[in-house]
Amino acid sequence: MSKPVVVIADELSPATIDALGPDFDIRHCDGTDRAALLACTADAHAILVRSATTVDAEVIGAARRLKVVARAGVGLDNVDVPAATRAGVLVVNAPTSNIVTAAEMACGLLLNVARHIPQADSALKDGRWNRSAYTGVELAEKTLAIVGLGRIGVLVAHRMAAFGMKVVAYDPYVQPSSAAHFGVRLLPLDELLAVADFLTVHLPKTPETVGLLGDEAFHKVKPSVRIVNAARGGIVDEEALAAALEEGRVAGAALDVYATEPCTDSPLFRFDNVVVTPHLGASTTEAQEKAGVAVAKSVRLALAGDLVPDAVNVQGGVLAEEVRPALPLAETLGRIFTSLAGEVPARLDIEVSGEIVRNDVTALELSALKGVFENVAEQPVTWVNAPLRAEEHGVKVGFTTSSESPENRGLVSVRGVFPDGGTVSVAGTLSGPRNIPKITDVDGYAVDVDIADHMLFLRYADLPGVIGTVGRVLGDAAVNIAGMQVARDTAGGEALVVLTVDQAVPSDVVTEIAREIRARSARSVDLAG
Repeated sequence: MSKPVVVIADELSPATIDALGPDFDIRHCDGTDRAALLACTADAHAILVRSATTVDAEVIGAARRLKVVARAGVGLDNVDVPAATRAGVLVVNAPTSNIVTAAEMACGLLLNVARHIPQADSALKDGRWNRSAYTGVELAEKTLAIVGLGRIGVLVAHRMAAFGMKVVAYDPYVQPSSAAHFGVRLLPLDELLAVADFLTVHLPKTPETVGLLGDEAFHKVKPSVRIVNAARGGIVDEEALAAALEEGRVAGAALDVYATEPCTDSPLFRFDNVVVTPHLGASTTEAQEKAGVAVAKSVRLALAGDLVPDAVNVQGGVLAEEVRPALPLAETLGRIFTSLAGEVPARLDIEVSGEIVRNDVTALELSALKGVFENVAEQPVTWVNAPLRAEEHGVKVGFTTSSESPENRGLVSVRGVFPDGGTVSVAGTLSGPRNIPKITDVDGYAVDVDIADHMLFLRYADLPGVIGTVGRVLGDAAVNIAGMQVARDTAGGEALVVLTVDQAVPSDVVTEIAREIRARSARSVDLAG
């Protein structure tokens, strides 16, 4: 078999290639060359990029085999995540790979704008010894205002506190007690602007944050304030900042990011009290290696068919080792449910119970949905787009967990309600140290059946001779029975038989069995295909 194709469209560290290993056909292309990118990714299973290459709906649509897009970095401005989600393509990044590097960059810019280091360096190299022109300010006892107290903001707070700075922050999603733990006092934005001697930005770029620091904000700051942005371009309004610098309402600024990149012409470039760098926040050897290795590991998981729970377009969090073996169980139960139901329900309820729910089991909902719609949807169904497929089919999905499951450490149940009020349900668990997948319940009938590639489910009136008839018809069709279990509600009432067989049961044989035993329902389940 040919190896999966992995396209690397931007320059990545050699450690990325090493982390991918020998199992892939690795191809390189210039992602900034649109025609070359489209041609190179046509048969790609994975695309790895940094920030130069744009992976939009056109690229995703052209790459028919695509399973995963990996961004070796934090931001995803250059990846069309909604288009990837619709196509069932995982999008992964490396959200923690550059937090130290980014924090150090912000601290470096802050020091440079405080002491005019780049300007003095340039002047001296130009032959000018002009000490008086570059008088700076101390950091000690100054107030550092951090906008966005996430992981990078916290690292900046720690580092600058060592310089004797007083640290305050604005972040509506952080509790005061949490901020206090880091030695930071939270303030409303207007109060923060009023007290800041230095202001540094550490926010993602979203519709809510674009232009957050603009003309209105720059009329609320002290004229001695210095602004640092090493987060995302556009959060600081560059035109408004230039006007504030021109009018003396801001004393200086340092920027590593811009609203439009590459940026080689900006009104900020004409100011001597502005330090600028070409988006170097993640540009260290260590950060690039961390990012490349992290996404390479995610690519390996994705192309092996495993769930990547920290993908940006997959629900759920870190996947516990106790939960991972239950993923294929939940997906298989979803497939069995659809085979038994024969149609899509109006409502689908997925429940996970037992000790397993001490972990985050959200991924089991995705697996069950993936199984339910695998043979229903025209487009491929993955962990990424399974919820979208349910929405497209008008299925309302409920997901619940319960610690109560006396007989099983982990029980997964899939139950559908149909427009006519009818229901179909199936439940299963993993048994023993080898995690053998078993069906434990079908439509309220308790069973204990190992899940097999080929199964037959029959509902019928509990009368003598039924099992013999089933065996005879299957024998005449040369279908060998591997196992069988019968369950019933009451003697002479309704019964359920579940058979495991060695090969798929032909549809005409299923029809014949149903006719001879007058079955209420007869369903063949083929999990091998």
